[in-house]
Amino acid sequence: MKKRLIGSVVICTIILGSFTNSSIVQDEYRAETAADSNQLYLPDDLEATLWAEAPMLYNPTNMDVDARGRVWITEAVNYREFNNKPDQKLSFSGGDRVVILEDTDGDGKADKTKTFVQDKDLVAPLGIAVIGNKTVVSCSPHVIVYTDENGDDVPDKKEILLTGFGGLDHDHALHSVTAGPDGNWHFNTGNAGPHTVTDKNGWTLRSGSLYTGGSPHNDKNNGNRKSDDGRVWVGGLALRMSPEGKNLKVMAHNFRNSYEVAIDSYGNYWQNDNDDQVIACRTSWVMEGSNAGYFSADGTRYWQADRRPDQAVFDAHWHQEDPGVLPVGDNTGAGSPTGMLVYEDDALGLQYRGMVLSCEAGRNVVFAYWPKPKGAGYEMGKRTDLLSSFSQVQEHYIWHETGQDKRKWFRPSDAAAGTDGSLFVADWYDPVVGGHAMHDKKGYGRIYRITPKNKKLTPPKIDLTTTEGQIAALKNPAINVRNLGFEALKAQGEKVIVPVKQLLKDPNPFVQARAVWLLTQLGSMGQLEVLALLKGNVESVKLVAFRALKEANPYLFFYEPLNNKPIILFDLVKDSSAAMRREVAIAVRDMPYDWSKPFVIELSNRFDGQDRYYLEALGIALDGKEDQFYKDVRPNWPKNALDWTPAQAWIAWRTHPKAAINDLKIRANSPQLLPLERKRAITALAFVKNKEAALAMLHLSKSNLKDVAEQAFYWVNFRKTNDWQDLLNWQQATAAQLTPQQKKMLQFSDQMLNAKAPQKQRARAAQALALDPFGAKLLVTLASEYKIPEELKSVVAEYIFSNPDKSIRMLATDYFARVGGKQLSASLAGDMPADASKGQVIFANNCAICHRYGGNGQEIGPDLSGINKKFDKMGLLDAIINPSASMVFGYEPWIIQTKDKNSYYGFVVSDGATVVLKDATGQTTALKASNITSRKQLKNSLMPEPSAMGLKEKDLSDLAGYLLQL
Repeated sequence: MKKRLIGSVVICTIILGSFTNSSIVQDEYRAETAADSNQLYLPDDLEATLWAEAPMLYNPTNMDVDARGRVWITEAVNYREFNNKPDQKLSFSGGDRVVILEDTDGDGKADKTKTFVQDKDLVAPLGIAVIGNKTVVSCSPHVIVYTDENGDDVPDKKEILLTGFGGLDHDHALHSVTAGPDGNWHFNTGNAGPHTVTDKNGWTLRSGSLYTGGSPHNDKNNGNRKSDDGRVWVGGLALRMSPEGKNLKVMAHNFRNSYEVAIDSYGNYWQNDNDDQVIACRTSWVMEGSNAGYFSADGTRYWQADRRPDQAVFDAHWHQEDPGVLPVGDNTGAGSPTGMLVYEDDALGLQYRGMVLSCEAGRNVVFAYWPKPKGAGYEMGKRTDLLSSFSQVQEHYIWHETGQDKRKWFRPSDAAAGTDGSLFVADWYDPVVGGHAMHDKKGYGRIYRITPKNKKLTPPKIDLTTTEGQIAALKNPAINVRNLGFEALKAQGEKVIVPVKQLLKDPNPFVQARAVWLLTQLGSMGQLEVLALLKGNVESVKLVAFRALKEANPYLFFYEPLNNKPIILFDLVKDSSAAMRREVAIAVRDMPYDWSKPFVIELSNRFDGQDRYYLEALGIALDGKEDQFYKDVRPNWPKNALDWTPAQAWIAWRTHPKAAINDLKIRANSPQLLPLERKRAITALAFVKNKEAALAMLHLSKSNLKDVAEQAFYWVNFRKTNDWQDLLNWQQATAAQLTPQQKKMLQFSDQMLNAKAPQKQRARAAQALALDPFGAKLLVTLASEYKIPEELKSVVAEYIFSNPDKSIRMLATDYFARVGGKQLSASLAGDMPADASKGQVIFANNCAICHRYGGNGQEIGPDLSGINKKFDKMGLLDAIINPSASMVFGYEPWIIQTKDKNSYYGFVVSDGATVVLKDATGQTTALKASNITSRKQLKNSLMPEPSAMGLKEKDLSDLAGYLLQL
């Protein structure tokens, strides 16, 4: 049962900070009315207060709470000014700001605001952490630390702690830092690379993918980059470092754009992640060392390139059927997920302790989860709407909708726990969210405070001068305030072991976990206390004890200090808890195989054949050691691969070593196995980068089993464009020579460019080229190089839009003015009644060649089956009429020219040593990167404008009616 909170809260006392735009007046920024988006729905036992609003703050992206209970905000007033004209909205010439908000009179509403810093280096910063006298701001390419040495709320020192992150002025950029229970700083970054970052020890992270775009600054990126640890990290990353900027470590990778990674007191990571406009957002627990599965493993291919025939979009989007990818968690559907928080306090009520909060700006809601351990992982459990501007959260997320329903302007960007246990929620407040767009020209933003009904929460006084005060700080609900207690107690060393040990009896298990981490930092005696916990029976305590000791003193796992016997890991690897064994697997990843061998063999023997989290942890333990492991365990498995247990089959799939090729081939082609088991063996073969695996797949493509032959045929044709390209001579049988017609077009091209030839002859050559598919490609290439004479452009334009090749007609719009082209009216089409039956015919005749809808059509462009969850009628009509205005991520067209003077057009679906293009017919072309002379991203979509297909407004209305009916 939820209640509606109707509130129009007036904030009476405003103390303004120093603003760049002096013309701002408070009244301009008042919320619209009490009857619109100030109406929030939340559980009956909670209430919400409008705690602060503009002009106290503008466009909040992230927030933190300091030891005095004040709320610190990063603003993004200068948000994407390449896309949102600064002269048409609020803009700060001095750069974006960090603002401090405070409730000085204790009435539960902010009444004071001040600007901590305004800096031109702050361009729409996305993260803030207030850790003692240091304010850490995440703003690509930098992690910036401002130090206030005298407590006057003015920074005395500015340090670029780390730099080199991609994503300048981009949504997929560097996100907030959090002080973890281990004393380290944890943070994350999106996939707008490349990220080339050297820590204070000189260790260098090199990460990237093929993703470019979204910002004029994000024009170069590439995958398959090795960091100093020898590993290839791709996409968005979860990272850890010391407060000094040392010991940078990748904790997980291959996200799209996880807005924030939240760490709990056990050291667990929780994240949300955005999708590619295909109803595939997610909320997940993140295993250390794991791959979240957005790009291919090397970052050179989008998920669309890797999608197998008949594979579900969600599974393909996150590579869920690939070995080496973490299970996905909760599919939240369409949306725009933002800030994350693990709420560990009891102030809101015991029932809210341990909830994982995920802000969902696109859907106008803050989701809540209560995850539960399951095997070696977690299940997220039922998703609950904790706070929303709707009584029932809408599944339909239409990011660009600008209608009059102000309830949709509630855009929660972050959540933070106050020092008193209250919950703060930042509201970006805008008609749109996503696409680097912003329609709120005033920069309005606000903060809500959530408290228990009929109970006043008061921020405590934090006294760090006494042990009692330090322990109280360690127990505080505000995560970075807890770090103050941690560091103060750590500085006291072994003399505080007794009071810290008392926290192991605290009724709040999260407080117990914090004590475990701290004890390992209190010298050898503290570590002995934690070592004893490993022999207990409480799984959660044992897990955090293991993690804490692993970070503080890994030596203890091999030799117990008092008797120098190697017993710890040998005991734990046999633990009855799959989660405990998972931690052992992660811990042995970087050991030489000879050291880790007894552990990984024992771990494999204890796999139940069902737990994918456990399987993935085993795979992490075996990273780079798969062949050695397989040779050791294979003699103990059934001699006939068809007699393997499910656990053995899964292990062979996950590790896919070269030594298993023959076994996998036997299983793949066996009629004795179920089709799903054969499929798993075929998939495993496809991930072996070896000539013998390619030959085995060729053999399977001729199998008498239809399912085997079809799958193998797909993999042969796919892998020859990437992992297997250099293993066999794939071009030998398919090398195409120029046809007589193509040679004739080359002659026409020479004639057209010959300035000494008669003008009529040159014009006839231009006409012939424009009407021929191959000739027109030559023209587009020449146009991109500015080599077509001005006097011949009109001749080309007259004929090229009649070219039989649809992709040519599209590409031509980048370089030639259409003669007599007509722009159709979305508003006119929107007012016309729709006939869905006629729309179905229009779709079949014009759209199905590229798009899939309801099981029909091709999968060249985006699948339109869920288009009604993205667009209303006007939005869909706008996308159809202006297909180039907002291209879906991964469908940006490119023109590539090679050394042999050929030109290729299409989507880049794979990038690296081999570049793979998919054209408008769905055909793929693999090109050696070394043979490419130039590449250029085009501004126009491969989808032709409807007028080019002879469609009129009524046709579009009918088409929209058909597409929106599912």
